[in-house]
Amino acid sequence: MTGFVAGVSGFKPFYPENTGADIKFISPIDGDMLNEYDGTVIEESLVINVKIAAPAGSHVKVNGVKAKYADGIFQVEVKLKNYENVIELLEEKEGFKQSIKVFWLKNYANKYRFSIDDNIWFLKDISENSDRYKSIFENPYLSCLKEVHDTYGTKIHLNLFYQTDGFNLSQMTDKFKNEWKANAGWLGLSFHALSEFPDKPYLNAGYDQVKKDCALVKEQIKRFAGEEVMGPETTLHWGESKVEGCRALRDCGYTALAGYFNVDDNQAPVAYYLTTEQKRHIKNRFIWRDNAEGIIFARLALVINTVKLDQVVPYLDNVKKTYNPRYIDLMIHEQYFYHYYSHYQPDWKEKVMTAVKWAVDNGYKPGFLKESVF
Repeated sequence: MTGFVAGVSGFKPFYPENTGADIKFISPIDGDMLNEYDGTVIEESLVINVKIAAPAGSHVKVNGVKAKYADGIFQVEVKLKNYENVIELLEEKEGFKQSIKVFWLKNYANKYRFSIDDNIWFLKDISENSDRYKSIFENPYLSCLKEVHDTYGTKIHLNLFYQTDGFNLSQMTDKFKNEWKANAGWLGLSFHALSEFPDKPYLNAGYDQVKKDCALVKEQIKRFAGEEVMGPETTLHWGESKVEGCRALRDCGYTALAGYFNVDDNQAPVAYYLTTEQKRHIKNRFIWRDNAEGIIFARLALVINTVKLDQVVPYLDNVKKTYNPRYIDLMIHEQYFYHYYSHYQPDWKEKVMTAVKWAVDNGYKPGFLKESVF
């Protein structure tokens, strides 16, 4: 996306109404996370064009600089010097003031990540074979992921269930803890849910339930793999939660949440507690921070297991043509890897390799969210 996504039909700013209801930021908006393609980098500053909606004849200043009226809106250049930046609007005639906080992501543009949901079966296998395996990468699933990494340098993030039939993370061997730590530069682990079922387990869950389940998983990851593999990013199972549940995730350290943010269609939203307007904004921008809650939301570009192998490249080509995202987040689910799963996909590996190769061929380099949005 070149420049800001603005003028979304029906969009309302993410701040309270006020006496200056006809005066508002068009772009950027509060919580926008900007990169070098949203402006021009000059002397270690990102210079952006701020657009303001206000009646003709208004006296508008932004960060003390008078805005020019053209094409029905007020515009002015602003320099962003820091990660967090406050932009202040003043309409001098009415004395109306408003401010927003936006972010300059210096390490975001042209990065990609590969994440996998619903992980648990590979850990059960490693634990059951701990006397035989000399490395976690003797597990066929992790061996496959290591091949992806070795081939393309890919950074891979695994979101974990706490339990499955006959196994939970408290039973996971810590024999390979040092090996987990040694590979933490490209292999990360985080909380996903207590278990696969029921569907949408946190749709109506309160703060305490989410925090309890999250703490269970984090405690065990730390025990068997070390803090080195942990970070501030995850995808909640089904990506549906009330704001209280997301606050629990935030308080557990997960301040970057990935999802689909589907809107205006019949697909599962996977959009946590966000409003329709907020989902539309993220659908276009791919990244946005809810400043009221201190949570970053990042859109997944493709759920690989939902398309056929020959559709992977055309799908991603269309995403790039339509949105031109500066960060590509690729995702798949673990269970489709296994021949005994009811919906086994024998070309699981080929799909992953194809998607990752597309990212590399299109100029994207490996980068966890924790390295790119904070």
